[in-house]
Amino acid sequence: KLCVLQPFGYYHASNSQASSGGPAIYMDPREQENDWDRDLLLDPAWEKQQRKTFTAWCNSHLRKAGTQIENIEEDFRDGLKLMLLLEVISGERLPKPERGKMRVHKINNVNKALDYIAGKGVKLVSIGAEEIVDGNAKMTLGMIWTIILRFAIQDISVEETSAKEGLLLWCQRKTAPYKNVNVQNFHISWKDGLAFNALIHRHRPELIDYDKLRKDDPLTNLNNAFEVAEKYLDIPKMMDAEDIVGTLRPDEKAIMTYVSCFYHAFSGAQKAETAANRICKVLAVNQENEHLMEDYEKLASDLLDWIRRTIPWLENRAPEKTMAEMQQKLEDFRGYRRVHKPPKVQEKCQLEINFNTLQTKLRLSNRPAFMPSEGRMVSDINGSWHNLEGAEKGYEEWMLNEIRRLERLDHLAEKFRQKATIHESWTDGKEAMLTQKDYETASLSEVKALLRKHEAFESDLAAHQDRVEQIAAIAQELNELDYYDSPSVNARCQKICEQWDALGSLTQSRRESLERTEKQLESIDELYLEYAKRAAPFNNWMEGAMEDLQDMFIVHNIEEIQGLITAHEQFKSTLPEANKEREAIQAIQAEVQKIAQYNGIKLSGGNPYTTITPKTIDNKWDKVEQLVPQRDQALQEELAKQQSNDHLRRKFATQANIVGPWIQTKMEEIGRISIEMNGTLEDQLVNLREYEQSIIEYKPNIDQLEGDHQLIQEALIFDNKYTAYTMEHLRVGWEQLLTTIARTINEIENQILTRDAKGISQEQLHEYRTSFNHFDKVRGLMAEEFKACLISLGYDGDAEFARIMGIVDPNNSGVVTFQAFIDFMSRETTDTDTADQVIASFKILAADKNFIMAEELRRELPPDQAEYCIARMAPYSGPDAKPGALDYMSFSTALYGESDL
Repeated sequence: KLCVLQPFGYYHASNSQASSGGPAIYMDPREQENDWDRDLLLDPAWEKQQRKTFTAWCNSHLRKAGTQIENIEEDFRDGLKLMLLLEVISGERLPKPERGKMRVHKINNVNKALDYIAGKGVKLVSIGAEEIVDGNAKMTLGMIWTIILRFAIQDISVEETSAKEGLLLWCQRKTAPYKNVNVQNFHISWKDGLAFNALIHRHRPELIDYDKLRKDDPLTNLNNAFEVAEKYLDIPKMMDAEDIVGTLRPDEKAIMTYVSCFYHAFSGAQKAETAANRICKVLAVNQENEHLMEDYEKLASDLLDWIRRTIPWLENRAPEKTMAEMQQKLEDFRGYRRVHKPPKVQEKCQLEINFNTLQTKLRLSNRPAFMPSEGRMVSDINGSWHNLEGAEKGYEEWMLNEIRRLERLDHLAEKFRQKATIHESWTDGKEAMLTQKDYETASLSEVKALLRKHEAFESDLAAHQDRVEQIAAIAQELNELDYYDSPSVNARCQKICEQWDALGSLTQSRRESLERTEKQLESIDELYLEYAKRAAPFNNWMEGAMEDLQDMFIVHNIEEIQGLITAHEQFKSTLPEANKEREAIQAIQAEVQKIAQYNGIKLSGGNPYTTITPKTIDNKWDKVEQLVPQRDQALQEELAKQQSNDHLRRKFATQANIVGPWIQTKMEEIGRISIEMNGTLEDQLVNLREYEQSIIEYKPNIDQLEGDHQLIQEALIFDNKYTAYTMEHLRVGWEQLLTTIARTINEIENQILTRDAKGISQEQLHEYRTSFNHFDKVRGLMAEEFKACLISLGYDGDAEFARIMGIVDPNNSGVVTFQAFIDFMSRETTDTDTADQVIASFKILAADKNFIMAEELRRELPPDQAEYCIARMAPYSGPDAKPGALDYMSFSTALYGESDL
């Protein structure tokens, strides 16, 4: 037997029917789901439902032409109303019908209708015009169902589903919020009538009180929906409630036909919903971008304000008077470096990342690039940051120089005070001695003694000339180094110099007086004279030795202190010789006593030629011997200090020589990673974040170096011969490393944004990355390299290259970045929303008006987005304007072009 597909089920036709050209209709199997479930036998109830529904459906269209049918298999037999029906529902003209009453005229008219249906892509198998002309009800219903499918249902598609599935999905979505409604098919899901009422209430809630409907009263529910649809929606009543309730399973074709009328009745609302969704999406993008712009402006302003407040502090070069005050300045600067600056480094990096992400989002949504307010560009911030770092470097160098200067000043000032005190002690009473007139009443021997004494004094005076010159030189150096207490130093130095000049004059005057009486002086004690001559320089040597042994010293390294120790050892090696000289001088005094005793001479006083007594020499010699071990101890303590400093240098250098190459290696690795990335973008992002974490975990090594560096600065160590790395270089390298990995991660994130927003597949993105990396030598393609890259992707022609270069390099920088390359490829391969699309969406919400009212926006859009539009739309001023009308066209254009939003 031949299986014949029917519009309302299936049945088995006899061989005679098939061989004689019996009726058969072919339909797409996808439209025939669930038809093989009734033992392949025709259900009379289904035929009844189809007759009524199809008849009502045909009349809903024929009445537009001023006619209708009463009997579906009779009224289409001559083909005239059939052709008219097709013209009404298609809006097209069919060939002119034949008006004759003969069978051949009727067959020709029906064939014209069937040819038109076939011309619309509908395949009809084993059906001829004869069956329709003969009034075959089954074939007529099948033909009408084919027309309904093609012209009322076929174009219904939700999310790329088939017509039937699309219509079912539409019903499910619209009725989802309603209790007791669960649309799973086009038969029993509609028996209780609630689904029909839910469809109407969803689109026209004022027509139905849904809460009063009961699931156990299907007749009332169905009749209510049918009556409301006919009265208010212009949908004719195509089914009887009693037939639906009384049938175990209502006819699927009849239900689909009736429901399709609801779909078309509400299609305008569907278009409005689609338009509203598009507008909401566009507005959400704009709102998010505006928030990002505001965040960027605030973060940039805060960072620039901090830089502007900080630079004047770093440029303040007002010197302090004491070492302690300068040390406090240095400690404040260290606190700034450790505590205040690092968060700002992070803010600066985050600012650049936010800026790049915002620009990517704007490009992906076809929005104009973000231009920060004047003075807040990333380049402005980088410039200010560069000025800040320059001020930092200058400030640190100035403080270290000031500390060195103050250290030197303190040393010189103490040295000046010591030498001045020694000199002042020596000059005390000298003026009184030089101005006395003792020689006027002295005997010859006494005058001679006075003259010899004066000669010894002149020798002593000449020996002190060097100390006076040293005092003056130290005072001059203190002045040149801007010592804060220079006035008192200058006053003391001036007093010493004036006193020294006076001593010179008085000495010359006394010598002249003594020489006038020298002719009368013939007796002199040679031994006293010899004693005086040898005692004076020896005494001066001892005073110089004591002064040197007590002299302060300042050194900066082991070599300098070892040099002082060597000099001290050399000095100690001369002590035995000096002691012999002391014993020789004391022997002279002993010889004087011996001669006086031997000759019975009574000495009336001390040596007339010198005030330096043997006891004075012994006391000073004892003092020298005491100072030598003290000097030994001081030098050894300084040696230990310098050895400790050298240990600090070595400790810092050891760690710096590890950290420096490590940072360089990581910078090179990041460069390679950015070129040799494999796997999905998500895999790359995970790997980069793990790589970033490994870098962050290295931070304790940087902190350790900072601690070692602080100890070095506190020890006033200013050089380090064991390493070429300074803490400043390592800080900059570390900050650059963190910034570079963060920028690389941000680049991958932007690629993910681009891929997801533009619909680029992972394979496409990998192909673009591979092609770009193949020609990339310096993190960006030059024009010729980019041209070669495009050729590898299938582009050709100089005009095409010129067009593309104008897109990817609008500023003519000569370098194409990977992000610009991806943006271009995504625009070439994907579609995006446009200003025209947004205008068209608003026009749907506005019911084809050139303006839209605030209440329409509030009805169609979510509250926050509705108010967003109302606040930004200008009043409409066209010729058809009315009070409260808003200009949605200018608003939509502004979203994609120059805007003050």
